[in-house]
Amino acid sequence: MIIKNGLVFQEDGTFQKKDLYTENGFLVSSEKEVSDKTVIDASGLKVIPGLVDVHSHGAFGHDFCDADPEGLKTILKYEKEHGITSYCPTSMTLAKDRLITIFSTPDKIQESPDLARIIGINMEGPLIDIKKKGAQAGEYVSVPDASFFRKCNEASGNRIKLVTLAPNVDRAYEFIEEVKDEVEISIGHTTANYDCAKKAMDMGVRHVTHLYNAMPPFAHRDPGVVGAACDTPGCMVELICDGFHIHPSTIRTTFKMFGEERVVLISDSMMATGMPNGRYELGGQEVIMKDRFAALSDGTLAGSATNLFDCMKKAMEFGIPESTALFAATRNPAKSIHVYDKVGSLTPGKFADILLVDDQYNLKQVL
Repeated sequence: MIIKNGLVFQEDGTFQKKDLYTENGFLVSSEKEVSDKTVIDASGLKVIPGLVDVHSHGAFGHDFCDADPEGLKTILKYEKEHGITSYCPTSMTLAKDRLITIFSTPDKIQESPDLARIIGINMEGPLIDIKKKGAQAGEYVSVPDASFFRKCNEASGNRIKLVTLAPNVDRAYEFIEEVKDEVEISIGHTTANYDCAKKAMDMGVRHVTHLYNAMPPFAHRDPGVVGAACDTPGCMVELICDGFHIHPSTIRTTFKMFGEERVVLISDSMMATGMPNGRYELGGQEVIMKDRFAALSDGTLAGSATNLFDCMKKAMEFGIPESTALFAATRNPAKSIHVYDKVGSLTPGKFADILLVDDQYNLKQVL
């Protein structure tokens, strides 16, 4: 297939008018390598990479933690239709035997052109601090255990790319030391202060789960996880940009603090995403969603009801430059879980995950 006349987003953050070529689902360098000469005219449109969501619990009435292959397929179909071509289904804090079952679910999914690709799995919980559990189920919080993580990873077919850890809990540093070369450890759901978080990062942690949410604030005498991450070169930070979790000024300030290479936009979406107002579940807990605001009955924010494409657009509305927002939804998440060799830019050799959008970022076509 040949995509002609579009403004193509480049790895340097510019747009260039050029043609793209695909063969057997991959980007190739020239028309000589293309057997299917079907032409798509992208005149007047921008051509951007498919988005990469590394933190999402569900969408369109289904939750990854349902451990239902058909439900997961519905989630993946919704994501692909909304421009998210690479996806990490994300777990919650649940009973250990149930988590094993949940992590085995993706192996039952056959890749298909109408589904987002499962590029990895995100294990959020149960290795967290109960004092900052947020919408997680406190009764299932457990002490970090490398052997349990490995059981989960084995059940997943070794697909777990991220595991959230509170570095202030018992045996956290031992866990980091043991598995840091097997998975990207992400600090989150924690009361850790600066020194505690910085020690974990000095040991090799290079990721933060939904920055600001479920952790101490960035205070002038105790900068906490936020300050430690800012002081640690290469540490990537997730940011939920749904318009509810974080104030627009904080969104802008975060990009100034971390630059365009370290912020990873995520949806943290749950099953209410794409659905009408009503009552839903997240990790077995009831969530009430009204006008995209999702919370437990006590008002605790419970994931988001916004997909990553809309989060990216919201970032632009908040004043984040176009190229910076694009990188934060494509290149940066891909780099954060070490799959940038496969996805995240429109480069020959990578998967042909291509979106056509207009100047207002209305999604016109997913290829």
